[in-house]
Amino acid sequence: MVNPIHLKTLLEVIRVGSFAAAALRLGYTASAVSQQMSALERATGTRLFERSARTAVPTEAAVVMARHAAKVLTDMEALMAASARAEAGTSHELRLGIFPSLATFALPRLIRSPGWQDLGINLKIHVAEPGQTIQGLRTGGELDVALIYQVGQGGLAWPSTMSRQWLGDDDFRVVLPRAWGIREGSQVSAEQLSDMPWIMHHPGTPDALVIERLFASCNLHPRVAAYCDDFNASLEMAAAGLGAALVPELAMLNRHDDVVVLDVPEIRLARSIFALLINERENPQVRLFLHQLAEVLRTQSIAPRTAAGL
Repeated sequence: MVNPIHLKTLLEVIRVGSFAAAALRLGYTASAVSQQMSALERATGTRLFERSARTAVPTEAAVVMARHAAKVLTDMEALMAASARAEAGTSHELRLGIFPSLATFALPRLIRSPGWQDLGINLKIHVAEPGQTIQGLRTGGELDVALIYQVGQGGLAWPSTMSRQWLGDDDFRVVLPRAWGIREGSQVSAEQLSDMPWIMHHPGTPDALVIERLFASCNLHPRVAAYCDDFNASLEMAAAGLGAALVPELAMLNRHDDVVVLDVPEIRLARSIFALLINERENPQVRLFLHQLAEVLRTQSIAPRTAAGL
């Protein structure tokens, strides 16, 4: 019999392109991912990967299996959620901690979707930054799930009693005032941006440290015009001509017409979005809710980058 967990792992391996990257997303070791894929191959009688000393390349059969596995897993979660709701007879209350841009641009779309009422979840929402929502899981148990983001590898910690589920990546984009005369989608070097004024994160925060290191690595030493940790405010100030800014795509969904998005090859940065769950409070309805939210994140994106001249 095929283990659904192994199907989920297969989907992640296909998505990110390696056992090691999938292990990082799922909280396993690379060896554990390899063992799961071997078990899936034995259960299905199908070779899924062409292995060498350093790589594991998915076969065509693996790609086809992943395509069908996504629907199978969604149907399984929906069936389990419906069964749980029927047994309980009432909606399941989910006390949810969520950071502002996810609450603004992704959660409302899920709540307005046609199948939301069938999910049988009654949300009690706490909008706050990740450090606060993690604390809500730690002390007093006032939250069941915390939706958080992390830029880089540091800055946040949580108890081992919690499970972590990756939901998506939110790419940062470089935005400039349209009045500066650089065309939308132009590809520029970091060096070309050095002499421009910038709107930056407040020094000392985990996000700021990651961004400062990234900028330094590509010899970009910004002339700071403002310090701001509110992306909506940063976009408005950029639109007014105050400076360039680094803003995640999720916040860009409501971007001002007076800013343009650039492609800067040296500046590739994303914040990873995770769900932290208290293990004993996880159930099929919660899992399906997180799956559907991840689907929303996959479709929430501004136009893809295009290369052009200055």
